[in-house]
Amino acid sequence: MAIQQRIAVGRRKTSVARVILKPGSGEVIINNDPLEKYFPIETLKTEVLLPFTVTETMGKYDVDAIVNGGGTSGQAGAVKLGISRALVDLNNELRTKLREFDLLTRDSRMVERKKYGQRKARKRFQFSKR
Repeated sequence: MAIQQRIAVGRRKTSVARVILKPGSGEVIINNDPLEKYFPIETLKTEVLLPFTVTETMGKYDVDAIVNGGGTSGQAGAVKLGISRALVDLNNELRTKLREFDLLTRDSRMVERKKYGQRKARKRFQFSKR
């Protein structure tokens, strides 16, 4: 009997998450830490678990994720996308439900680069006529 496990990649801002999803008791481990320790903020925890909530598969799969780059918000978004993609790999019927909540779309917003001759990406130095 082969264990059904899926590996998927999620990205958000500059964060990249490799997510391994396998049948289990609902344990979520991120970078060898439990979810509650890695993301102590409640909003980030709910964001990570949103794909399970939407598809009503909470507690059916174990998640093992490795996340690199970015901050906590970007990392949570990357894990969320990775879980969504892995769920679709396991069961294609969940695609419509996840698509409905926009969980399979990669958020392409990135930080705009700083331009020379300016303070930041868009803010300029004060103009002086004389």
